[in-house]
Amino acid sequence: MPPAIDHRLLPAVVFVFLATTASVVVPATYAADRPVDYARQIKPLLSDRCYACHGPDSGKRQADLRLDVRKIAVESVIKPGDADGSYLVERIAAEDPADRMPPAQSNKPPLTKEEIELVRRWINEGAKFDEHWAYVPPKRPPVPEVKDTAWPKNGIDRFVAAGQQAQGLSPSPEADRRTLIRRLSLDLLGLPPAPEEADAFAADSAADAYDKLVERLLASPHFGERMAVYWLDVARYADTGGYHSDNHRDVWLYRDFVIRAFNENEPFDQFITEQLAGDLLPGATRWQRIASGYNRLLQTTEEGGAQPKEYQAKYDADRVRNTSAAFLGATMACAECHNHKFDPYTMRDFYSFAAFFADIQEKSVGRQDQTRLPTPEQEAQLAKLDSEIAAVRKGLDAQTPELDAAQARWEQSLQQRRIEWAVLKPADAKSSGGAVLEVLEDGTIAVKGPTPEKDVYTVTFVDTTAGVTGLRLEAIPEASLANQGPGRAANGNFVLNEVELSIDGKKVPLTNATATHSQEGYAVAGAIDGKPETGWAILPKTGNASHAVFETASDLEAGRTLVLTLRHDYGSAHTLGRFRLSATTAVRPVHAEGADSLPQELTAALAIAPDQRNPQQKDALAAYYRSIAPELAGVRKQLADLEAKKQAVLDGAPTSLVSISTSPRTVRILPRGNWLNDSGDVVAPAIPAFLGKLDTADRRPTRLDLARWMTGRENPLLARVFVNRLWKLFFGQGIVKTADDFGTQGSLPSHPELLDWLAVEWIESGWDVKHMVRLMVTSATYRQSSQPGKELRQRDPGNVWLARQGRFRLAAEFVRDNALAISGLLSPKIGGPSVKPYQPAGYWFHLNFPKREYVHDHGEDQYRRGLYTYWQRTFLHPSLLAFDASSREECTAERARSNTPLQSLVLLNDPTYVEAARVFAARILRESGPNEPERIAYAFRRALGRRPQPAEQEILSRLYHKHYEQYARDEAAVKELLAVGEAAVPEGARPAELAAWTSVARTILNLHETITRY
Repeated sequence: MPPAIDHRLLPAVVFVFLATTASVVVPATYAADRPVDYARQIKPLLSDRCYACHGPDSGKRQADLRLDVRKIAVESVIKPGDADGSYLVERIAAEDPADRMPPAQSNKPPLTKEEIELVRRWINEGAKFDEHWAYVPPKRPPVPEVKDTAWPKNGIDRFVAAGQQAQGLSPSPEADRRTLIRRLSLDLLGLPPAPEEADAFAADSAADAYDKLVERLLASPHFGERMAVYWLDVARYADTGGYHSDNHRDVWLYRDFVIRAFNENEPFDQFITEQLAGDLLPGATRWQRIASGYNRLLQTTEEGGAQPKEYQAKYDADRVRNTSAAFLGATMACAECHNHKFDPYTMRDFYSFAAFFADIQEKSVGRQDQTRLPTPEQEAQLAKLDSEIAAVRKGLDAQTPELDAAQARWEQSLQQRRIEWAVLKPADAKSSGGAVLEVLEDGTIAVKGPTPEKDVYTVTFVDTTAGVTGLRLEAIPEASLANQGPGRAANGNFVLNEVELSIDGKKVPLTNATATHSQEGYAVAGAIDGKPETGWAILPKTGNASHAVFETASDLEAGRTLVLTLRHDYGSAHTLGRFRLSATTAVRPVHAEGADSLPQELTAALAIAPDQRNPQQKDALAAYYRSIAPELAGVRKQLADLEAKKQAVLDGAPTSLVSISTSPRTVRILPRGNWLNDSGDVVAPAIPAFLGKLDTADRRPTRLDLARWMTGRENPLLARVFVNRLWKLFFGQGIVKTADDFGTQGSLPSHPELLDWLAVEWIESGWDVKHMVRLMVTSATYRQSSQPGKELRQRDPGNVWLARQGRFRLAAEFVRDNALAISGLLSPKIGGPSVKPYQPAGYWFHLNFPKREYVHDHGEDQYRRGLYTYWQRTFLHPSLLAFDASSREECTAERARSNTPLQSLVLLNDPTYVEAARVFAARILRESGPNEPERIAYAFRRALGRRPQPAEQEILSRLYHKHYEQYARDEAAVKELLAVGEAAVPEGARPAELAAWTSVARTILNLHETITRY
């Protein structure tokens, strides 16, 4: 085994124990000499301590008292201007616990003396009620004047400086250039800068060097990937369905849309509109249809026996939860079973919001239908093929005396014909699954012996008759089979997935499949469509004889060896138990008994004398005859070839889940959220009533109307919510800490005027995302050092006043990307299907129905960025899970950010990181100087963008020598280490030396600093 790593250089795994309190924290910007702000100081207190019993929820309201409505409050417990005479103050300040509010049984702490005094001041000032700050549309506040006019670089800095000034704080110095380029690169791309880039920036003394760097990074295609990671959490993107067996589905095109939108700087209002209602836009483009897949990213079930009505209720609720949390920062989910206890969302609001999505075509239970979305190149191919097909079809419409005479003879033969069948006796019959196929005297094949889950029967016939036009497959009942068969499954059924015919080793197409009976969803045509997932089955008519007939594409010649292959791929022993094959030379079309292959209108036309038929009947008969006429066989083959090419292009087109609008379902309020209770009112689509009403006259509002309101100036939430989340990406925490809750239970903004200024700035910029990113990262606030002095750490430990930059661990995907980039393994490829990196064996052991085996990818796909990792909701890749990636079962606006020993073990032992360290070690040996100090210095520059400290140099030097000595004596350990991963070991490498430098590289990749953004 490899020797132990020196733990002095392992990551600083910090265990932080935070003592929290339930009391509401009011920003210190509100000085005692300023009027009390109801929305920001009083309402949060009342919401936290009082609203559960005296708030919006009528079902839980006590004493018929509401403290969220001024009229009711002042009529009963508040006397504006007279705190001493107000019953509210008497009760919250009562010394006797039996009289004090909130009561002990509420599990809410009593108000502190400071909070009681705040309430008293508010009442004495007139008990003014204002609407909750987040529900009032933002207005651009004036940029404050500050004492230090040299420090601010834009409006952001003036707001921040004003807050610091009020607290007696000063900003930290600007970070050094190497820290700045690493910070910017990790923030904007999720990737570290190359040492050459860091050197060039550090040496560039031009005044606009920093701005040029920002522009270069914003123009990188990796910017879209970085931003997509955050958005995919919000939209709950995953590659699987989540519920029950968590099966695969194709939605990676949606991820490509997100990356593309951020890279192209698509206006954010358009970005939102296309996701909510891209399919409803006039002349919707391919990308807009893909974007509408947002509405389909929820968890769905394929569980047999699941209740469709129950799961439709789940889907409706999911869409309300996600859309309200993602776009509004709202906890509307709390109003599914009762009115919200703290915010003005009602149950009617909840279900009216759900009604917006009632037009989406989907299955309540079962595999969702994928939509084919050809690429532009494939669309061009299809257009060309359609043109060629149209030209060939004209040949089928040709009218000549010869064809007219042939048609007349065909019509006459139909009046006289009777299909005769001759049993074919097999020369050989075999089972690939080990069953025994016994050929009986009458040509019947009885299947005996082992019962494999799946099977392929191969039946051979010799010296065939000339002119065979069709084959009949009889499925014959058998008393020894369950339900008398004719299948071997426990219910007597079978699924024949494919029937294939070959003559002397050459495949012969089969056409025009008909059957005496087909099970719903398992039509006999599925047995010859080349798709293993379709097939012929016969439920509920087990225990009865059934047969299927297949026409041959051309008449078969005599004296040939015919091989018929019957594929049973369904599983659970759905294989034929007794069957027989026959052939006919009858005039085409041939068909199963009772399954006339001629459409009813043609049969009716044939019953009329030729000179009595109307033009439509004549044209229909002529068109049909030309589809089977031997004289046009060449033209039909040409047409079939072109259609096969077209189908091949379509089969190769990517698929995704998209929104398809259909007639809206009825949506009603579900009392207590109970899907079995239909007594609730039917509701129409509507936004929450307290936020206004859509102006659609008498027309039913649509998702497009919702999108237009969502991005309109009258919506007070969207712009605030998203600038806050952008702020969190670049500063470590939002101006509002609760990124997914802007309601009364959420945190108050630390800089409310700055938040509103940013929101209005964004709207007035045309919802320009890159403009806002640029504004934030070019601010002096962003460029500060993240190293706090002792005094600053004591006075502002949470960095509320932004007197320094934040420092935080990279997101899970970027931890992986960082290691691969440092090693040189990272693939720069943008977009495409999800990939499967190395994963511990057996991790998917309990992933069943069906049981699946994880097979990791090879080559370039093994080294793709983390956001392309296959997202299995119930079994998220363990490396991502260790670093707090979201399962994406729900909207995640803010990931947890933990520091645990498990993360260190992942970096030390996950094959991805061991291989990255090995390739990094080879790079150190290849690209650095010949001596040890130069190699360690090179490794630090590439991984951290700086030179090592003397102590670090000494520790790594000792580590290298210790491991080199051990590896030199342990050839097996060297082989084991160098065999990790698929990347080749460089030719000529000295194994013990490479292994020892791999230990050094593993240590550097494991440093707290390596996975932390400063």
